[in-house]
Amino acid sequence: MKYNILLFLLLFSGKAIFSQVLPENKNLYDSISKHIRQRNFSKIKSFLNNNKKKFNKNDKYLIIDINDFYYHYLKKNYDNCYIVLNRIEKYKDKLNYENLNQYFTSKGYLFKAENKIDSATIYFTKSLSFFEKDKIKYSSELANIYQGLATIYRLSNNTSKELKYLNDYLEIAKKTGNEYKISSAYNSLGVYYDKNNNPKNSLENFKKSLNYKQRNISRNTTLQNIGSIYLKYFNNVDSAFYYNQKAINEYTSKRNLAFIHYDLSLIASRKNNLNQENKELQTSLKYIKLDPFPELEIKLYKDLSENNKKLKNYKESLRFLEKYDSLNNVVKNQSLIEKVEEIEIKYQSEKKEKENLQLKIEKEKTNNFLIASLLFIFLSSIITVLIFKNSNKKRKVAEQQKELETQKNLTLLKEQEITTINAMVDGQEKERKQIAEDLHDNLGSVLATLKLHFEKLKINCEKNLIDPEILFNKTENLIDEAYIKVRSIAHAKNSGVIANQGLLVAIKLMADKISSADNIKIDVIDFGLNKRLKNSLEITVFRIIQELITNIIKHAEAKNATINISLYDKNLNIIIEDDGKGFNFKKGNLKKGMGINSIETRVAHLEGTFEIDSTLGKGSSIIINIPIS
Repeated sequence: MKYNILLFLLLFSGKAIFSQVLPENKNLYDSISKHIRQRNFSKIKSFLNNNKKKFNKNDKYLIIDINDFYYHYLKKNYDNCYIVLNRIEKYKDKLNYENLNQYFTSKGYLFKAENKIDSATIYFTKSLSFFEKDKIKYSSELANIYQGLATIYRLSNNTSKELKYLNDYLEIAKKTGNEYKISSAYNSLGVYYDKNNNPKNSLENFKKSLNYKQRNISRNTTLQNIGSIYLKYFNNVDSAFYYNQKAINEYTSKRNLAFIHYDLSLIASRKNNLNQENKELQTSLKYIKLDPFPELEIKLYKDLSENNKKLKNYKESLRFLEKYDSLNNVVKNQSLIEKVEEIEIKYQSEKKEKENLQLKIEKEKTNNFLIASLLFIFLSSIITVLIFKNSNKKRKVAEQQKELETQKNLTLLKEQEITTINAMVDGQEKERKQIAEDLHDNLGSVLATLKLHFEKLKINCEKNLIDPEILFNKTENLIDEAYIKVRSIAHAKNSGVIANQGLLVAIKLMADKISSADNIKIDVIDFGLNKRLKNSLEITVFRIIQELITNIIKHAEAKNATINISLYDKNLNIIIEDDGKGFNFKKGNLKKGMGINSIETRVAHLEGTFEIDSTLGKGSSIIINIPIS
């Protein structure tokens, strides 16, 4: 369903702009309005350029500029819109109050078009405070503002405010008698009820929208919305196909075509036609890139990944999955709802204050003007002094905070450096201890035996009790054995198989050796490791994986574990999963023997990332990403 409500730009009828029209210029303004309603962009530009000298000097600049703004707005040339608004900004103080608020409304729609929700709300509420003074006279302007505010509250997920302004929009649209606005209001309500899972009311409002006059592009949108309702809620593929096909014609917008082909892909999917589904998804993606809409684009990447996976196009499936992850991680403004609510409350407060002030002014006499002026000067002086003092105070506080932040950062850097050094020292200490144990356990006994043989040789030389050749052979064998032990220890410290055959072979040998004990089965899945990495990197990665597998054996009580290791686009990705008892890593209750901090430090030294995903009773997943230069 297309949640991006189309703007029925009847705002551009120019009613407010032409409110100051002189009788002799009425035909000129009527011609401009006609061209705007018919979307004859070239005629608007040509007409304005050919008739510049015929406008009254008091309003010609505004007439030309604001309609130039609408022209660029309809073309979505927003940079040019800003240029026009900056021109108006230079003389806006000379505009009457009515045209000034029309200028505010225009800025509100421009900011909304660019998803600058805060700024759009500010300018809409500025205009609203003026136009609500006379709802009959300014009904057309209010309809546009109500529609704009409803859209803003939809974007900020404030459903109650969104519904309020949509109902206000429909009510005032009916009062104007403008069928285009009435149709737009019903269409917007249809979108609202669909978003809030009320298909009956949604379908009812969409069909009501078709009963009024609509532009071709808007009618196509409504038809597509109806098709989506039938597909989404009623699983009526025939009706969904009918309405979506009916919405395709020469007037259909690129974005609407994207939604139509997305619905057609869902229909193909439900008919198990994978190739047709892929074709419709690709077509939808092509159109949405011409008129970007991130929510649909995310869906398309996800569905294309799943579709290609079913078609066994695994490379394409992975490519679309990566695009889905990238786009889906866009940061959303979490404070959007609070800001919109704050501005709305501020508007209501200002509205009440203005009403009270107006009543007070009407009751006051003319001779109070001098007292008010003196009071204003006095208060202004106090405020100026307070502002100056407050500014100095804030500046000093800011400087102190900056200094504290600098000290904090230096302390943090030192702590990180100490942590890193400690981790390295711990690693070296473990290495020394292991070497000492190997020398004691393996080489010590051989050397002790060798010493005994030398003592026998000495005694035998004196008494000649045993054949000397036999003793020499035994002694030589012990020396060879000691040499082999020394080489074995040296090779072990150089990671053995890693140095000779590579990281992947070492991991698989480790997994086979552990699995042979029948206590836990470890599978190794690899991708892209066709070439060797730097020896130092392979050793570090192997030690990290070895430590994590050791943790699983000691603590997880798992029956199965998987080591996924892949090299893609200069990034080494490691995922280690198990079906053990899991642990709650958020509460910091990890056992010291698990060495997680040490592993994190090693990964950080490689400029990589380290993530843990674990649930009690459901196993755990460790995800490591290391960039490869």
